[in-house]
Amino acid sequence: MTVPSYLQPSTIYCGDCRDVLRKFPNECVDLIYADPPFFSNRHYEVIWKDGYELLAFEDRWKGGIEHYTSWMKERLEECKRVLKDNGSMYLHCDWHAAHYLKIEMDRLFGAQNFRGEIIWKRGFAHSDSKQGSRHYGHIHDTILFYALGENYTWNQQYTPYDEEYAKQMYKRVDEKGRRYQEVDLTAAKEGGNTQYEWHGAKPYKGRYWAYSREKLDKLLADGKIMFRRTGMPRLKMFLDEMLGVPLQDVWTDINPAGIGKERMGYPTQKPEMLLERLVKSSSNPMDIVLDPFCGCGTAIAVAHRLGRQWIGIDVSPTACNLMEKRMRKLHISPNVMGMPLSEDDLRKLPPFEFQNWVVQRLVGRLSARKSSDMGIDGYTFEGNPIQVKQSDDIGRNVVDNFETAIRRSKKTNGVIVAFSFGKGAYEEIARAKLHDDLEIKAVTVKELIENRNSQKND
Repeated sequence: MTVPSYLQPSTIYCGDCRDVLRKFPNECVDLIYADPPFFSNRHYEVIWKDGYELLAFEDRWKGGIEHYTSWMKERLEECKRVLKDNGSMYLHCDWHAAHYLKIEMDRLFGAQNFRGEIIWKRGFAHSDSKQGSRHYGHIHDTILFYALGENYTWNQQYTPYDEEYAKQMYKRVDEKGRRYQEVDLTAAKEGGNTQYEWHGAKPYKGRYWAYSREKLDKLLADGKIMFRRTGMPRLKMFLDEMLGVPLQDVWTDINPAGIGKERMGYPTQKPEMLLERLVKSSSNPMDIVLDPFCGCGTAIAVAHRLGRQWIGIDVSPTACNLMEKRMRKLHISPNVMGMPLSEDDLRKLPPFEFQNWVVQRLVGRLSARKSSDMGIDGYTFEGNPIQVKQSDDIGRNVVDNFETAIRRSKKTNGVIVAFSFGKGAYEEIARAKLHDDLEIKAVTVKELIENRNSQKND
């Protein structure tokens, strides 16, 4: 089957994942990690780490849980459709809606394909469990795990032994400082010709050698056999050669991304170690990993580092820009598709996204304050105020108010960006330059688009 060109690994798609995935063929990805907006009625307004961008992230669902699950259902259906018949999907939820989403996933994937849930302790005790509150503190997320068919990819992962367990079970230390324990070399069941004599010893009555003669010779040559005074051999099992404890479904050893060097300031960023476990467990090198709610790109960054192909989707142009920057730091130039390119596209953006777009085109930084900001939405590279209006026919009064904001910021230059300006705005700009020595530039969105296109063609 020829894969449509729209499906391109190593690509960041800007748009609603429902609409983007509808252009993908059936059964084309190996692993999906989905971390959708939580049903938490919170509003995130966060300055990103470099101080140059602000993301307003809302996960409000005013229609209630029925509206939220209906919204999710449409997108989960597309995820199921593009997943290969031996693929896996992880759905990251918080306590508000995990049980509702599990019902939807059971209906969609089949309850028999539910492989378990992972409980991730995502944080420490915080204010929602302070004295006087009437509920337990919420410090965990739930990750629902579904896999299609019986031949889905599974690579067992391990965690290190607990220090106390290691000391108790591996009490002996050899001359090189390696911890080990003695293990019986016999078994209760016969496995072929295992009643032979080896180095003068035979298994006790009712017991059999657990290994062939050749294997015992190899263990002896490798220094892994010791003999008791009775002459009975014992296996030296070294701690540093053990894989560890098979990974369980309660994870308390992964700190949130908010502490550490990988923090990017994205409000719902997940730590790379969390994604590394999931990607390693349920995919192989060169498999295609899809994140339909990609945010700041943790899943695709981890997938790339582990040698997988990847696809990231997010409705936010700001998030897609952040993903692109993150991938470039990994020395890869991703394809970016679906970014707003026309005036019509930009008119449809949420206000904060539109502000982000404008300030990025001006190579500036957004204002750190979104209330009491004196009408200043950002600053140019030189530090001059920027005001952004997602409207047409800007009048004299807007320019007049911006003049006040410029003076309060102790500047003499500023930029206003809008879709169009009226005659009064241009007259006020001329008056401010002549009488108040204020230099205000009126820049249209069309000019920013054309300037961007000319830069690409240079």
